[in-house]
Amino acid sequence: MIFWPRILERGTKALLFGCASAATLAVVLIFGFLAKEGLPLFGEVSLSNLLGARWAPISHKGAKFGLQPLLAGTLLVTFTATLLALPFGIGGAVYVAEFASPRERAWLKPLVELLAGIPSVVLGFFGLVVLGPLVKTLFGLPSGLTALTGAILLAFMAVPTILSVSEDALRAVPASYREASLALGATEWETTWRVIVPAARSGLVAALMLGVGRVVGETMAVMMCTGNAAVVTGSPLSSVRTMTATVAAEMGEVPFGSEHYRALFVVGLVLLTLTFGINLVARRFQERAGAGGRA
Repeated sequence: MIFWPRILERGTKALLFGCASAATLAVVLIFGFLAKEGLPLFGEVSLSNLLGARWAPISHKGAKFGLQPLLAGTLLVTFTATLLALPFGIGGAVYVAEFASPRERAWLKPLVELLAGIPSVVLGFFGLVVLGPLVKTLFGLPSGLTALTGAILLAFMAVPTILSVSEDALRAVPASYREASLALGATEWETTWRVIVPAARSGLVAALMLGVGRVVGETMAVMMCTGNAAVVTGSPLSSVRTMTATVAAEMGEVPFGSEHYRALFVVGLVLLTLTFGINLVARRFQERAGAGGRA
């Protein structure tokens, strides 16, 4: 009977290890599947075609699988959304962590986090019916379905992530930092912006990167509100097409095993690699923030 507790303990450890490894295994399998379906395209299509500036997979003059417009559209929408979400996310986190009363904090942060639960298709409808016409009228555009419209919606979706992680990073700063600053005669405002925020810099960058990772893989909102024009542009007032929207719009109609089919898997592989890199950077900054807080 004395061996039963050891057997149970080892079995429990093995079960927990399997649960912990399941997510890693899933990511590896996803990478492997995308590579299996997409990489054969490099033997069928020239590299110059894949690196080109035109995406026309069903052109009668020869299929073009240039990834430039898709990557440019994704980066433009993501960058614009990040610029819009940054002041609201960081500013809101500073208020919740440093200036809000306990009663305000008790309802304000959960309410903001609740915004993350709004389905993206609902936000897409809002952008299509309300935000798009508003952007069209304000800027005198022929169409309101632009990169800016999609970026505003993505910023709205990124703010809860940025605010929540940033608030945790700010509250993780040791209380001795605040006490020392106030003891030296600094005001509460000076203490917040010159001591607390710099001390939480790594955590704030991690929050920003997690927000970027949240929006870069979004599909429905950008597919409905960015115009889906596969062009290389640097203007947020132009229509663009993102990688996620391309895969969602075209995958259901391509013949299995065709060049177009494999090109969409290459797009997915590039997108997954980009998202993985962003989250890896965010993880490193989170680790640095945690080490700073423990110090």
